[in-house]
Amino acid sequence: MAKTVDVFETDTLTETFIEKSVLNAGKKILQEKNIAKVEEFALKIAGAFGANDSVSVSEFADEKKLIASFNNNMTLLIQKTWVEKSDAELKEQVLYQLEQFCSLIDFDTWNKAYSPFLKIIYDAVYLMFGSQAKQEDFLEYAFRIDPEFGIFWWYIQLLPQEADWTSEKCRIIILLGMYFLANY
Repeated sequence: MAKTVDVFETDTLTETFIEKSVLNAGKKILQEKNIAKVEEFALKIAGAFGANDSVSVSEFADEKKLIASFNNNMTLLIQKTWVEKSDAELKEQVLYQLEQFCSLIDFDTWNKAYSPFLKIIYDAVYLMFGSQAKQEDFLEYAFRIDPEFGIFWWYIQLLPQEADWTSEKCRIIILLGMYFLANY
């Protein structure tokens, strides 16, 4: 996975692309146990991804449609990405992991799906951007090439690799990431 950076360390660049209220929502969503508050913070972050004001966590409730869109977009994105010969096996692996991940969440096992979700995202971003994705300045690069993608990458970077959260919190965290990629 990519080298993590301190995404809570605000600097001029981060504050240029992410409103303080979104930065605060990012900090709070990780610590919050109250699901209503987690949803509130998720909606704040979704707005930064470019979601319109009418988006609600209830739209996430149409999980089957969101999962299908996420799966379709990720599959197309990965398939269309040109990779070095040395990364061809990783590309096939990520496609297989994506299929397995989508099957896993069909059975409401959000806790078990959390870490595989992050692995798929990190691997897919590596396939798209190559070794640049593992550089310390990749977040800055992401902001500069596509501010909404930069905010998405900031969100992914703030998530811990392993989490001991409730299934519902994992669901919201994963669906928020899926929401961006389903609409990318």
